[in-house]
Amino acid sequence: MRFSPNLLDEIRSRLLVSQVVGRKVALKKSGREFRGLSPFKAEKSPSFFVNDQKGFYHCFASGEHGDIFTFLMKTEGLEFPEAVERLAAEAGVAMPKPAERNVEQEDQRERLYRLLEASAAFFESNLRMGLGAEARGYLERRGLAQETIQAFRLGFAPNSRTALTAHLKSKGFSPADMATAGMLIAGDDIPEPYDRFRNRVMFPILDLKGRVIAFGGRALDKDVPAKYLNSPETPLFHKGHILFNAARARTAAHDKNRVIAVEGYMDVVALSEAGFNESVAPLGTALTEDQLKLLWRFAPEPTLCFDGDGAGRKAADRAVEIALPLVKPGFSVSFAFLPDGLDPDDLVRQRGAGAMMEVLEKTRPLIDVLWDREIKAQPTGTPEQRAALEARLKSLTESIQDATVRSHYGRELRDRLYQLGRDRSSARDRKPAGTPFQSSYARPMAAPDWRGRERSRLAPPGKRFPDKSPFPGALTASPELVSHFQSISPREALILKTLINHPWLIDEHSEAVAVIEFASPAISALRDEILAVHARQNSLDSATLRTQLSKSGVAKVVDLVARTITHKSDRFAEPDASAADVEAAWHHILALQQRQAELGLALKSAEEAWYRDCTEDAENRLLDIKRQIARETAMNQMDEFDQPVDDNSDVKRAG
Repeated sequence: MRFSPNLLDEIRSRLLVSQVVGRKVALKKSGREFRGLSPFKAEKSPSFFVNDQKGFYHCFASGEHGDIFTFLMKTEGLEFPEAVERLAAEAGVAMPKPAERNVEQEDQRERLYRLLEASAAFFESNLRMGLGAEARGYLERRGLAQETIQAFRLGFAPNSRTALTAHLKSKGFSPADMATAGMLIAGDDIPEPYDRFRNRVMFPILDLKGRVIAFGGRALDKDVPAKYLNSPETPLFHKGHILFNAARARTAAHDKNRVIAVEGYMDVVALSEAGFNESVAPLGTALTEDQLKLLWRFAPEPTLCFDGDGAGRKAADRAVEIALPLVKPGFSVSFAFLPDGLDPDDLVRQRGAGAMMEVLEKTRPLIDVLWDREIKAQPTGTPEQRAALEARLKSLTESIQDATVRSHYGRELRDRLYQLGRDRSSARDRKPAGTPFQSSYARPMAAPDWRGRERSRLAPPGKRFPDKSPFPGALTASPELVSHFQSISPREALILKTLINHPWLIDEHSEAVAVIEFASPAISALRDEILAVHARQNSLDSATLRTQLSKSGVAKVVDLVARTITHKSDRFAEPDASAADVEAAWHHILALQQRQAELGLALKSAEEAWYRDCTEDAENRLLDIKRQIARETAMNQMDEFDQPVDDNSDVKRAG
């Protein structure tokens, strides 16, 4: 509907901006203006200003600017016609009458609004009366407070075919209007029309202006075909266009910048009672495009909440299909999955609002849910299967209407496909010959218990050594492991030799030792066992450490370390080196090892970038990192084998 400039100016002239804004923002006079905290962005110092003379507000924190109509649209999610109608009513300005050809249609709509309002009042009254005892008992068993029942205007439709019809007739409504509003079942093949809702707890469905437009009814009889029954499509009600509780949730959603879409009426009511007033639900159908667009008027990334069972996952998959083509810059959806077997109503009643908050804190973005769905749809163990996955993802990506978002999705999914292939290749390469290939997602190693040594030291004598290693994730090297890694880096061997000959280093550098990235699994296993021995033993010298290592299954790795160090230039690693030389060289060799690890990560990142983008810059970056690695390798080899021994140096070649 178009509004004349004169009408809009008349409304503006009767309502001060500070009057409209002041209902949501605490304003203080500041010269000729008012100022307060921004309603659009969290802040501690006021940057939001209102000027009544000029008729606008301006927020320096967010850049938002507008008049009284804009303010309602931004803070309450109203459409422009809704904002005009509300402010016109507040200002006492008469709205223009509809065109002559629409008068009859508008008259019918007004009659239907009044009829449905009378029906809602009838149901509310029945719930409070004696015949509503069973319905009241049901609501009490669901744990609803009286205030919640009144806020949602819940009611009761008596078990009668004519009770509502008789009531509406007494109010002057015709059977034809009752049928048009969906409250009466009538037709040429039905001799006597009858009430649609019977013996049901009634949930009024409101439009965005808070007017009753339809009902949902929950059956109290156990043997009825439909536990929940909704109004049919009517001139006022199109179930794919509206959401249950949308009118009440809109303000809360704008205040919290969050809207939660759940699956059922009772879920919404229970969540609202638990403090989640921004909750809404579709009306007995899967989420539709129009409902998603309505959610985006409330918040840019609605949370779609589903039960954790199979049906909930299928509903989430359908939501992915609806949302994916419609996402646009800044507007998407996230997914929250409840514990298996529980819906939101069960969750808040059994475990409280905190449990629901935990679910909401674990929401997952659309792209993650899409990826998981496609990964689980078919095997991905072979190149052909991964090619099929790529084809499916490409088809889904092409359905995205916005070109910018489509481009970002394509790039992100290509990255994930590339990483999937790398993970599987890496996992296969790590397996000894003949070992069946398994999932590449390895269980992370448990972190060492750095308090274990103190607990062991303070324990009674009989409990000095624990039954289990304080390093539950530590590896025990087997002969097969050693034979599989006969070749190890001289630098990595040198680090372990230094620790074995100078275990006092662990007292000061235990955490640094624990996080060293080793290329050799055998070296990592030896390092972990050294830390485990150190944690069990309060005072540790080299001889004691070697004895313990010989008993723990890593003796062959210790021998491998000794065989790898074939030159005598790294004097600091020898048992007779001074503590000062050892300490200085230790920091140097760790820095070199860290540099090597960083180059490895940089190489991996550059390879992925080149695979993803195939640009000249990406190729140059990849070649540059490879040159750095080659240069470092050459320098290390020269340092380890070519330079003469210098017994007078402070740091005896830590390379």
